[in-house]
Amino acid sequence: MDMNSWFGVMLFSVFSICNWAQKMNTLPNIENEDFIKKCVDIHNKFRSQVVPRASNMLHMSWDTQLAKVAEAWAKKCKFQHNSDLKTPKKLHPTFNTLGENIWVGSSWIFSEESAIKLWNDEVKNYNFETQKCTGPCLHYTQVVWANSYKVGCAVQFCPKIDDMTNAALFVCDYGPPGNFVNEKPYKKGEPCSACKKEDVCVNQMCANPDRDRVLDKSNRIRRTSLAFILAPLFIILPIIMTILIKHYHKRSPVPQGK
Repeated sequence: MDMNSWFGVMLFSVFSICNWAQKMNTLPNIENEDFIKKCVDIHNKFRSQVVPRASNMLHMSWDTQLAKVAEAWAKKCKFQHNSDLKTPKKLHPTFNTLGENIWVGSSWIFSEESAIKLWNDEVKNYNFETQKCTGPCLHYTQVVWANSYKVGCAVQFCPKIDDMTNAALFVCDYGPPGNFVNEKPYKKGEPCSACKKEDVCVNQMCANPDRDRVLDKSNRIRRTSLAFILAPLFIILPIIMTILIKHYHKRSPVPQGK
């Protein structure tokens, strides 16, 4: 390989590293306050809007441990459910088993709302009265499962998942889980009419300060440092420049004295 070809390969490598780092850095981590708020608020929006209306819908709040479970699984970059969801006490100190929804798509188009809305849109395939599905519907029923009052989500950049490249894998875990056989996701009735006596009605859902408090959540937002991700470039670039200077210096004509 001549020097010009080698230089082209190195430039392509540098560009690829920068492109990968930029995509990775745009996705929020599980301590990002805006990410947490969107995940919780979007779930509660859909839970408060169910038809028929729910009498016992619990207000959903963030759980740091669930988010850590979702993050650990998302990092595997597998478009499949966590194999330990149904193993008692395997993943969470409070919830015996967990529920889970997953979404995969281009990292460029990911948004919390579009992913959760896609799950909720499965309502068109679900008949509340007969509990029958005419298509995918279990993502929807988990989103609106009345007794699932805790959620933790994570999104991970994956260079490749199956046939998709530069993907975002979005995972939400729920406690306690939903989708029990022969059970409806919630009780039909006047909103909040089936709340416990210590609950308060908030946006047609049963809220409780003790149940809804967030435990073990850092007040610090950690953001992946782009400088740290690009650190190898600070090593590679000087080497490239040194080689290029030597290469082109050798090719330059040397003036001959008379």
